[in-house]
Amino acid sequence: MNIRIPNLNRWLLVGIGLVCAIALNACSQAIFKTEAAQVSQIVISTLSDFKTFNYAFNGEFPYVFLYTDEGLVGENGETSKIEPVLAESWEISDDKKRITFTLRDGLKWSDGHPLTVDDVIFTYRDVYLNEKIPTDLRDLLRIGKDGKFPTVRKVGQRRVEFTTPEPFAPFLRVLGMVILPEHVLRESVFTNDEEGNPKFLSTWGTDTDPKKLVVNGPFKLESYTPSQRYVFRRNPNYWRKDSQGQPLPRLERIVMQIVESTDTESLRFRSGDLDQLGGLGSLRPEDFSLLKQEEKRGNFQIQQGGLRTGTLYTMFNLNTGRRQDGTPLVDPIKSRWFNTKEFRQAVAYAINRDKLINNVFRGLANPQNSPISVQSPFYLSPEEGLKTYDYNPQKAKELLLQAGFKYDPQQQLVDADGNRVRFNMITNAENKLRVAIGAQVKQDLAAIGMQVDFAPISFGTVVEKMDTALDWECIMMGLTGGVEPNDGFNVWNPDGGSHSFNQGSKPGSPPVIGRQVADWEKEIGRLYVQGAQELDEAKRKVIYAKTQQITQENLPFIYLANQKAMAAVRNRVENVKYTALGLTYWNIAEQKVTAQ
Repeated sequence: MNIRIPNLNRWLLVGIGLVCAIALNACSQAIFKTEAAQVSQIVISTLSDFKTFNYAFNGEFPYVFLYTDEGLVGENGETSKIEPVLAESWEISDDKKRITFTLRDGLKWSDGHPLTVDDVIFTYRDVYLNEKIPTDLRDLLRIGKDGKFPTVRKVGQRRVEFTTPEPFAPFLRVLGMVILPEHVLRESVFTNDEEGNPKFLSTWGTDTDPKKLVVNGPFKLESYTPSQRYVFRRNPNYWRKDSQGQPLPRLERIVMQIVESTDTESLRFRSGDLDQLGGLGSLRPEDFSLLKQEEKRGNFQIQQGGLRTGTLYTMFNLNTGRRQDGTPLVDPIKSRWFNTKEFRQAVAYAINRDKLINNVFRGLANPQNSPISVQSPFYLSPEEGLKTYDYNPQKAKELLLQAGFKYDPQQQLVDADGNRVRFNMITNAENKLRVAIGAQVKQDLAAIGMQVDFAPISFGTVVEKMDTALDWECIMMGLTGGVEPNDGFNVWNPDGGSHSFNQGSKPGSPPVIGRQVADWEKEIGRLYVQGAQELDEAKRKVIYAKTQQITQENLPFIYLANQKAMAAVRNRVENVKYTALGLTYWNIAEQKVTAQ
């Protein structure tokens, strides 16, 4: 029944609703603050709900597994060196084809069940290498040009051996993947649903009762309230101890608030609701400028960790495929533009990155030109020959004219057939920094006659368009990075699950017909295979230098800026070691809170 409400009463009801919402939220925060006085906990934040509690299907960052799960080895967040985790040691054979791990004695799952070699074998052989389970992790385990997989076998009560078909330089680092509990998940892997798929595919989704999740990391997920918060509780069966032999972690609980935007995150930190800001990424430049003046009064410190790993980029959809009904993924007219190298290069020259860094990043960033993080020994700098695209709108126009584009009397860019160059660009609306960047990119491209329809949308929708629907035109996004280039193999392998600029069909998604892969895409994929086969670091650097030169020539990703890594942390939280490699979570087990 539709009821017309007089204007005055309607606004009164809206006002009451807002007051109630604010009161409820304040009450909720007050509860956690009161509990914090009694329980050793920190309160942090994330911008959106996580998509899964099953590590095999994770494709985003951040994620719950940062706090709940570990692998055989891990990366030191300060040095990037590989360190023992669930495995206490390992041996590498002379021919570099076998790695034998010895597990720590007495390992347990969060439910008290022993964690054994059988769990390791189950995780790799029955899950990650199982062709019936569509996990992107399998891309990282493909070895050589034929994409063969390693084998794994038990060689003792605490010893497990991995064998590769040929030497594979990044293999030790790859084996940091999370170990899964066989006693909980085995039945779901070997039992099919009504459609003939393993029940594992629908196991441990976000609708799972957190109490049913069994983990091996410092914390276990105690509760999850959609769109509100995650609460992590200390895992009493965690293996690690401090230098005095006391069990870790020191924190009893982590409360992760889900907030709707970076603006809200900033407000909550300044009001005292959050203990960290930027801990899972970096402070926004405007937050740094504001908070730096408030450190003493606000009882917090801003930690800096150098330039961030990872990339920030704009990319065009280069997929020329179509759906089964013949519908093209991208308008064929626009697809011709996007697949013209000179068009992409023109866009790169037209973006004023210096202005972007000065105005949006407030000087707290450097120009970015490579998919490989600057911290990596395989990074190729511009001084070493990496191509760059300094702001040059005239050069951009010349490239467009050479490619057959032209300008109409109103100086609007049109193609050879007279079609106005106009396309959609999206990014995740929750990230206000990206929204500001997108606004400038739109303005810069307008200066060379392109009309960009910029529409920020929710992160979940962006991911769905990239991974499943594939019906996007231009996206501004980011990828996490690190020191090992092969960690990005699923991005650069043309058949990889994250080859987003020209994504192939994924299991469970509508098939793509007629997709074409360019020769330069194939060459990058081939070089990544070669780079993983080469054990000599100097020779590996030469190989990965070629990949960076090809990417900068063909620009599947148009890189923007590399932000400086910064986080604001309350003084009550001790032992936080914030770095660009590990952010604030890599040593979470050692962190503690003190009374202030």
